[in-house]
Amino acid sequence: MKKLTIILFLVFAIKLSAQSEQRVITTAVPFLTIAADARSAGMGDMGVATSADAFSQQWNPAKFAFAERQMGIGVSYTPYLESIITDISLLNASFYNKINERSAFAVGIRYFTLGEIELRQSIDDPGTRVKPNELAIDGTYSLKLSPTFSMAVGGRFISSNLKLPQDPSVDSQGGSTFAIDVAGYYYSREKAYNSFDGRWRAGFNLSNLGGKIQYDEGGQENFLPANMKFGVGFDFILDQDNVIGLTTEFNKLLVPTPQDFDGNGQIDATDNDEYQKIGAFSGVFKSFGDAPDGFGEELKEMTWAIGAEYVYQDAFMVRTGYFNESEEKGSRKFFTLGAGFRFKMAQVDLSYLFATSQVRNPLENTLRFSLTFNLGQEYINE
Repeated sequence: MKKLTIILFLVFAIKLSAQSEQRVITTAVPFLTIAADARSAGMGDMGVATSADAFSQQWNPAKFAFAERQMGIGVSYTPYLESIITDISLLNASFYNKINERSAFAVGIRYFTLGEIELRQSIDDPGTRVKPNELAIDGTYSLKLSPTFSMAVGGRFISSNLKLPQDPSVDSQGGSTFAIDVAGYYYSREKAYNSFDGRWRAGFNLSNLGGKIQYDEGGQENFLPANMKFGVGFDFILDQDNVIGLTTEFNKLLVPTPQDFDGNGQIDATDNDEYQKIGAFSGVFKSFGDAPDGFGEELKEMTWAIGAEYVYQDAFMVRTGYFNESEEKGSRKFFTLGAGFRFKMAQVDLSYLFATSQVRNPLENTLRFSLTFNLGQEYINE
């Protein structure tokens, strides 16, 4: 049996077209891009420019500097491919603590388990059982540079234990690497308009910037899902009990586009060898202008999302959103619904996803849960 080192096709159910003109970008450790909390998932998988919460670690850690509570703890559970198998899931936990009114630190962990997989060389082989998994542990520090703007830096350790031992004499190894995040967040002062008050929000996050990840010594190196996210939002503060927040977000993978390097009309093994020679950091810069079809294809490599959140008395929340990706670059398209309930220090959030693409989404018809605890003294962002 041919030795396999990564099984991303089991993890990310993305339609990869055989046509050379549909150049879908794939990376290692794609679990880092899955919305890990139900609040963001309920608004179309967005969070770079929404208000701060305990799950800001994944989306924009600069938001922690504007958190309204001194400390926050968030835990979430996301079933994956639930309609096919029951033991694949994403677990997430995060903690932040405000050092003072201007700064905060946070730590987080994401654990993606693929359950139990049985490997066989032949039909008579008794098989070998393995439990591949992936893990990310990160920490960030955020600081207000002005009353309305903050920035954050963070580091992330990534471990991918997707090793499939086939030959007992060969030690099959998982991969690990480090990455950094750089983020910024703008949170304006509340301003009075004709019939309501309002507040602007904006943010960006350059995440998962780091070296490639390699499975087995001397094996192929794979790009991380380096991302550039940016978004803007506005809160309609109708009165002290009713707030409606609207947000839009854009995202681009900072990863080179696969292409036909040798000009034979198809992307083959030779092209893949040339593709893998591109360095991780040079690939970030190449990703802005290497699409063979020019600027039009570069735009297709960007996803966008819109979302809305209604909050009543800071205790009940209703959310919805829409996410869109080009049909030539993965074709993820879906609507989301969500709700939240807050009682004293605790908050429970739920979300549900409806796919609108012909490509089946691995999170379709899946109910996601998040639990948040807001602790300590209250901070007022004027």
